[in-house]
Amino acid sequence: MNPMDQTVPPKSQAAPPLRIRPATAADIPRLVPMINAAFIVETFLEGTRTDLDRLCAYMLKGEFLLAEDASGQLIGSIYTELRPPRGYLGMLAIHPAHQRAGHGSTLMAAGEKHLRGKGCHAIDISVIEWRTELPPIYRKLGYVDTAIQDFQPSQKLKPGVPPCRVIVMSKPL
Repeated sequence: MNPMDQTVPPKSQAAPPLRIRPATAADIPRLVPMINAAFIVETFLEGTRTDLDRLCAYMLKGEFLLAEDASGQLIGSIYTELRPPRGYLGMLAIHPAHQRAGHGSTLMAAGEKHLRGKGCHAIDISVIEWRTELPPIYRKLGYVDTAIQDFQPSQKLKPGVPPCRVIVMSKPL
């Protein structure tokens, strides 16, 4: 068993425990559609949130942690990247059928624990300013606004969509 593998009780009493583990290349075929389903609300980008090539590129720079239920069903994922002495968490994705059950908070905590174990002293995240529902959630998890930056999308914005910014939020570990 991988030392990173862990069973984590969810924040919600109604949700069953999740197994958190690092993703492998074998997970990519089911990870891509789950991430795209989770980000379906982001209608400002042309195409899907990710694809095989983009996910593989992310996996060369960092790691994805997966959350699975007892049957091995993929519930969610989070991207982790070392940026010593800090860490970065991104692309938090929960399958739509499992959203609002506390799994996002569980994966955030697992990502923080993972990066803390790699020697990081703080975590940074980026939130697209159009996702106004997200900063209050991250603030409840201890993140504070630290900067505003231009949004550098991984693909084109849809025609007519104005440029936007990202809110950088940070948390000491």
